[in-house]
Amino acid sequence: MENTKQEYRMTMPLLGDSFPQMKVQTTHGPVSLPGDFSGKWFILFSHPGDFTPVCTTEFVAFQKRYDKFKELNTELIGLSVDQVFSHIKWVDWIKDNLDVEIKFPIITGTEAIANKLGLIHPGKGTNTVRAVFIVDPKGIVRAIMYYPQELGRNMDEFLRMIRGFQLADKERVAIPANWPENELIKDEVIVPPASTVDQAREIVKHHDCYDWWFCHKKL
Repeated sequence: MENTKQEYRMTMPLLGDSFPQMKVQTTHGPVSLPGDFSGKWFILFSHPGDFTPVCTTEFVAFQKRYDKFKELNTELIGLSVDQVFSHIKWVDWIKDNLDVEIKFPIITGTEAIANKLGLIHPGKGTNTVRAVFIVDPKGIVRAIMYYPQELGRNMDEFLRMIRGFQLADKERVAIPANWPENELIKDEVIVPPASTVDQAREIVKHHDCYDWWFCHKKL
């Protein structure tokens, strides 16, 4: 068991790593990751299994926000160890019974893919856990999250994260907790702290600050 856990730690990508290159089979045909999403953000999310209640609510929630993700230059791609025919049947069921058409692709995850991304956690069974990888337009992993089978995800948080990443990259700032409704600075952002004494003296002249290391501004 310990060797298996160590293997997952060694093979799965970490924050700041390039997303591992792989060719996958999806409900929309073959896809090369991350190459086919070059120039776009993408969220790859795994789910434990098709035709399960929590996963169904998640896919509906993702689809309801799909246009908002696309407005942020962000694509969605799902994954589980189920075969493509199961994905197709499940997507059809969602459309027929819930009147929601799933428009993003779903990967058929092989054991090799699951191991490469650390999606099987032995302590939680043999199904893929609810993993989330947020990858930027250069193919760099910016966020990784894992959820147990019993807890569904909050898709509005992923929208907030994409907006926050894009703002941080563009303006070279940091994003506070619960942004844009932070308890201290509301919708403002955090100015990078000074790295010299002179910078520390200057930064407080041009920004609102609690101290030289905690300054913030509106955009």
